[in-house]
Amino acid sequence: MNAISTPFGFSSTAAEVAAGVDLTGRRAVVTGASSGLGAETARVLATTGAEVTLAVRDVEAGERVAKDITAATGNQEVRVVPLDLTDQASVAAFAAAWQGPLHVLVNNAGVMASPEQYTEQGWELQFATNHLGHFALATGLHGALAADGFARVVVVSSTGHQRSPVVWDDVNFAFRPYDPWLAYGQSKTANVLFAVEATRRWAEDNITANALMPGAIYTNLQRHTGGRGSGRVPADLIKTVEQGAATSVLLATSPQLDGVGGRYFTDCNETEVVDRRSGTLHGVARYAVDPDNARRLWTLSEELLAQAV
Repeated sequence: MNAISTPFGFSSTAAEVAAGVDLTGRRAVVTGASSGLGAETARVLATTGAEVTLAVRDVEAGERVAKDITAATGNQEVRVVPLDLTDQASVAAFAAAWQGPLHVLVNNAGVMASPEQYTEQGWELQFATNHLGHFALATGLHGALAADGFARVVVVSSTGHQRSPVVWDDVNFAFRPYDPWLAYGQSKTANVLFAVEATRRWAEDNITANALMPGAIYTNLQRHTGGRGSGRVPADLIKTVEQGAATSVLLATSPQLDGVGGRYFTDCNETEVVDRRSGTLHGVARYAVDPDNARRLWTLSEELLAQAV
């Protein structure tokens, strides 16, 4: 299986990646599209002619972004629908209300290194938001994705996944001391594993899913980590929002990704599998692309969601 290599890289912007792509008549959903990477991803998808739905918690902010996107692109098919990934009723309502096929689902929303919090089901907040909410959304929209015939799911993960595998016996930190970065890492590993198993399970429906590391970008995601002053990433590795959205847009639109799934990308290219923490923003941990782990996570996720009903 050859790694996917593209003409794009670290400095490429989402607009450059999407240049010449025509998605007229296609439909896309972007979660967390009221700011940051989600807003830019939605904007560039709108330039391709796609109908774009901004799935957001803050509807007022989403409406402002949608208005700006329409003004900038001329695309009148930009809409806003409420979605709270920590609320299973909200996720179910979104999926139930969707009608017709869906070509692209971008699982972009997320939280990072948040203080210890739990949902009403007892789920650790980052695992619940970053993985379980998106898992429920994607499975709820499976029929719409299958109806397209060539649908793609784009999963925004992070190099932070190298901080922790899924700790099967204690995903919700019931026994081990809570650590915000380990919780974040576990949730981002789950994102990659979802892409692996969704591609396998939904192969007959021609649905593919790929995960990505967008890069280091200053957005609202850093609200719990000190933002620009944290110094966690060297200045020369920081991307603009336009550059940060490039890999998401590539996975959503590039003809090179036709029929390709279950892989992990950084800087618009598939990255290498690593057996030790890489110390860079590249590399995907072997445990995050392990098919047995992926199947186990899918089963666990189904069980957790079933218990929440």
